[in-house]
Amino acid sequence: MTKQELVQRMQEGQAWVPGKKVKIDFGGDHGAILLDGAGQQVSDIASDANAADTTIKVTWDDWQQMASGQLDGMTAFMTGKLRIEGDMSNAMQLQGVLAKLR
Repeated sequence: MTKQELVQRMQEGQAWVPGKKVKIDFGGDHGAILLDGAGQQVSDIASDANAADTTIKVTWDDWQQMASGQLDGMTAFMTGKLRIEGDMSNAMQLQGVLAKLR
């Protein structure tokens, strides 16, 4: 799946936390996406752009494994593959967001 396909699938599945802005930063050349629950949209952004309530940092490859169900979000967090900055409760809702991608 490409990043643009991910943005489209997340937009179609309304994969955001209601009323909150969550940035998923893939690092490097992959940039980030913003799940804007307040504006009800998902967008492709530069990794340093846009303030968010929560920022989730994960590599593109690890994200792909999480989205396909091969890697559990809690396992990724506990092993350091996923880092969270900001409001942890928004990150806890990530599993519901991932379920909308399957």
